[in-house]
Amino acid sequence: MHKYPIKSVTVAEATHKMERYCAYQERCHKDIEDKLRTMKLIPEAKEKIILHLLEHNFLNEERFAKSFARGKFNIKKWGKQRITRELKLRKISPYNIKTALKEIAEEDYFITFHELAEKKYNSISEQDKNKKYKKLVDYLLYRGWETNLVYEKANELISF
Repeated sequence: MHKYPIKSVTVAEATHKMERYCAYQERCHKDIEDKLRTMKLIPEAKEKIILHLLEHNFLNEERFAKSFARGKFNIKKWGKQRITRELKLRKISPYNIKTALKEIAEEDYFITFHELAEKKYNSISEQDKNKKYKKLVDYLLYRGWETNLVYEKANELISF
C-alpha cells in the first residue's frame, strides 16, 4: 500500500502540462517522452499528446537543436564534438545536428577556442610541463574541441 495514492491525470491535463513544459524552454522528443513516462499514461494518450505538441509547434526538433547548440557554445564554451555527442544522446537526427552546428559562426568558434585555451592555460598552476600539457589537452577535449585544434594550441602554448 502506497503512502500517497498515485494520482492519474487526464489527457487534457497532461496536454496542458506538456504545453507549459515546452513553452518554458525548448525540448526534444526524448525530454517529452521521459516526462510523459512519469505521468503513467497509456501509449495512445502519449502519442496523442506528442502529436498535439508537434501540430501546435510546441515541439520542434530543429528549433531545439539550434537553441541547444547556440546555448552550449555561448554559455558553456563547448566545441562542436561535444555538442554533436550530446545531441545524438537526445536522438536528434543527423540533418538537424548539421543544421544546428551552422548556428555557430566559424570566426566566433575559433576566437572562443583560443580564448578558452589561453584562459585555461593561465589558470593551471602545475609547474611540470608534461602535466600542464596533459591538463590543458584533457580539459579542451572534454569540452568537445577538435583533436587537431587542441594539440596544435597546446603545442603552441607549451614548448618543450
